[in-house]
Amino acid sequence: MTHDESAAERRSGAARQQTDVLVIGGGPAGSTVAALLARRGHQVTLLEKDRHPRFHIGESLLPANLPLFEQLGVGDEIRAIGMLKRGAEFISAWDGRQQEFRFAHAWDKSMPYAYQVRRSQFDEILLRNAARAGAHVAEGCRVQAVEHAGERGAVHVRAQHDDGRRLDWQARFVVDASGRDTVLATRLGLKRRNPKHASAAIFGHYSGAERHPGELEGHISIYWFDHGWFWFIPLHDGATSIGAVVWPYYLKSRTVPLERFLEATIALCPPLAARLRNARPISPIEATGNYSYSATRTHGANYLLLGDAYAFIDPVFSSGVMLAMHSAFVGARTVDACLRAPARSRAALRRFDRAVRRGPREYSWFIYRVTSPTMRELFLGPRNWLRMQEALLSVLAGDIFGRTPIWPSLRAFKALYGLISLLHPLRSSLAARRRSLNVRPA
Repeated sequence: MTHDESAAERRSGAARQQTDVLVIGGGPAGSTVAALLARRGHQVTLLEKDRHPRFHIGESLLPANLPLFEQLGVGDEIRAIGMLKRGAEFISAWDGRQQEFRFAHAWDKSMPYAYQVRRSQFDEILLRNAARAGAHVAEGCRVQAVEHAGERGAVHVRAQHDDGRRLDWQARFVVDASGRDTVLATRLGLKRRNPKHASAAIFGHYSGAERHPGELEGHISIYWFDHGWFWFIPLHDGATSIGAVVWPYYLKSRTVPLERFLEATIALCPPLAARLRNARPISPIEATGNYSYSATRTHGANYLLLGDAYAFIDPVFSSGVMLAMHSAFVGARTVDACLRAPARSRAALRRFDRAVRRGPREYSWFIYRVTSPTMRELFLGPRNWLRMQEALLSVLAGDIFGRTPIWPSLRAFKALYGLISLLHPLRSSLAARRRSLNVRPA
C-alpha cells in the first residue's frame, strides 16, 4: 500500500482488507458459492445489504434443488421448514379447466417431490451455513463501488455498513450474487431489458386461503387470466403466498392502493377468488416491475455473475432458486480453477458461460409461449406421445442439467406446438399480435 493510498483511507474512514473471493449478496446463489469456496480452502467474504431473516418472494422450489441441499449439508434444516410439494396444477380462469402434474411421473422417477418455503427462513439457513463453512459474512453491508472488475489483477470493492462504517476490500475474484440489484451488470453497463418478455408482479402473504385436501395440499397452483397469471403457494406455517404476474400495461393502470388493486385483480379470476373468499393479507402487498432482463456477459477475467445477477426470467416454472444454486455450484468450481490454475482460467470461464446461459435459455422457450392458446391446450390436455409429458415434467422438476435423455422428446413437443399453431392460423396470429403489444414496456 502506498503512502497516498494510506492517507486516502484515513480521510475516508475506510479500512483496506484482503480476501481471495468477495461475494456480493447473501441469497441462495451467494450463500451457496461462499460455502463451497470456503470449504475448498479459500478466504471468502460475503457482503449482504440486509440483515437475515428478511422477506423475499420466490418460495416454490423444484425437485432438482434437493440433491444440492444434501451436498451443502442443509437437507434436514430445509425439510424442517418446508411444505411438501408433490406437483403443480394449471387452471384456466375462463372455463375452470385444470390439469394436475406430479413430479413422480417425470422421466427420472427418483425426484418425486420438492418443497415450498418461507424465503426468510430458507435464505437464513443458507447464509448461516456459509458462515459455518468458514466464510466471513457481513450483514447490513451495502456495496457502493466496484473497481477494476474485468481487468487483470485484484478487484477493489468499497462498501458501507448500516451503522456508517466504511470498508475497502481487495479481492482476487468477485462473485456477483446480488439478485435483481444486479450490482456488477449495472455498474459495467451489461444489463439489458429482455425484448422478448416483459412483466410485473404484485404479491403478498395471506391467511385463511382454501387448500386442497391430502397429498394435493402442497401443490403450487398456476391460474391463467386475461392479464397474465397468478401463483398460489401454500407454506408450512399455514400462510399462502399469492401473486399476480401481469403485463406492464395492466400494472400501470393502477389508480388505487396496492392491496385494493390486488383484490380487484384476484376478482378477475373466479377459480382463485373462490379459494380466497375467507382469506386476508398478513404481509404488506408489494409490487415490482422490470421483471425480465439479462446481462450481455456472464463473467470477466476476475468476476462472475450468478443467478438473478445475470438474468431474471418469468417465475411461472419456479426455476429461480434452482438456477441460482446450480450456477453457484458451477461458479464455485470455476473460481477455484481460476485461482489455483490461472493458465487454465479461460477454459474454465468458457465452461461456466455455457452452463449459466443454458438454464434461462431452456426455460425461456416455454415462458415466451406459456400464455398462448396453443400452450394452454397442451398443458390442459397432455399426452405422453414419444414420452413428451415425461420430458415436460422433467423440465418442471428442474432436471435439465443431468443425463436424463429428455431432449428428443422435448424437440417432439416443440414440433407438436408448431403444428397445432399452424392448424389454427387465425388464433395463433391474433395471440402473437397481442403478445407483441403486451411485452412492450409500460
